[in-house]
Amino acid sequence: SIRILQFAIKFMQLARVIGNVVSTVKNSTLTGRKLMVIQPLTAAGGALKAAGKAMVAIDSVGAGPGELVFWCRGKEASFPFEGSEVP
Repeated sequence: SIRILQFAIKFMQLARVIGNVVSTVKNSTLTGRKLMVIQPLTAAGGALKAAGKAMVAIDSVGAGPGELVFWCRGKEASFPFEGSEVP
């Protein structure tokens, strides 16, 4: 519902997946991890609008291009990968 979306926009960092990253060389702890390009979003006039520069993120849920996701950074970003080394 629109009310849930408004809550999510206010308290979560939302983004849209806009592509995948292909890398021939990466940190060994990222082997087998899916990298994707996300575009942060903000609510403007009741709609989601691009906000800031696109970023590279590690996928922990199997998201794909066009999907709406939430993102975080810092220590909290490693929680989905608990038990494995994260760079």
